[in-house]
Amino acid sequence: MSISMGCCGLRGAAHDAAPFLHAPRRMTPRRLFVLGGARSGKSRHAQARAEAHPGRHIFVATAEAYDDEMRDRIACHRADRDARWSTVEAPRDLPAALAAHDADDAVVLVDCLTLWVSNLLLADADIGAATDRLCGAIAAFRGRLILVANEVGYGIVPDNALARRFRDEAGRVNQAVAAAADEVVLVAAGLPLRLK
Repeated sequence: MSISMGCCGLRGAAHDAAPFLHAPRRMTPRRLFVLGGARSGKSRHAQARAEAHPGRHIFVATAEAYDDEMRDRIACHRADRDARWSTVEAPRDLPAALAAHDADDAVVLVDCLTLWVSNLLLADADIGAATDRLCGAIAAFRGRLILVANEVGYGIVPDNALARRFRDEAGRVNQAVAAAADEVVLVAAGLPLRLK
């Protein structure tokens, strides 16, 4: 029996199924970018996605412990990870850290790009060149790579030039990494929304 549904051209179950039998299988994304605001649940989401995959789990930390409050934050993040994780500190040379730990069985979680941008800015580094190197390292990465960043552009315009530059640089880095990623997820109030 033939079925007709307007302009869709559906003429029967056997005919309709044929294109799907030969459709290319969708690859599991190897490069995931997770964005969100402060305390949005982005790091928890990124870690859960990483732990869903077997392999060598490597946490690449960009934070530097400048004061007691930051030391406490770092300690809390470490406590959230179990024994399967090893930690690598890469506050500025993130592309080199990715290249050094790349392997087919690697599951690498970078948290977070926003602190990386802040570190580069305070070191007066060329953020554009560093971003180009990072995107090259992302493209070359053979294992699973998950990168986390804050979305900082939703608030009011900062009242000083350094803060405005930081916001702008973070936004540019986020755009570049989103373009290099296979999948992009925005987390708000603990809820993931897939953007790409």
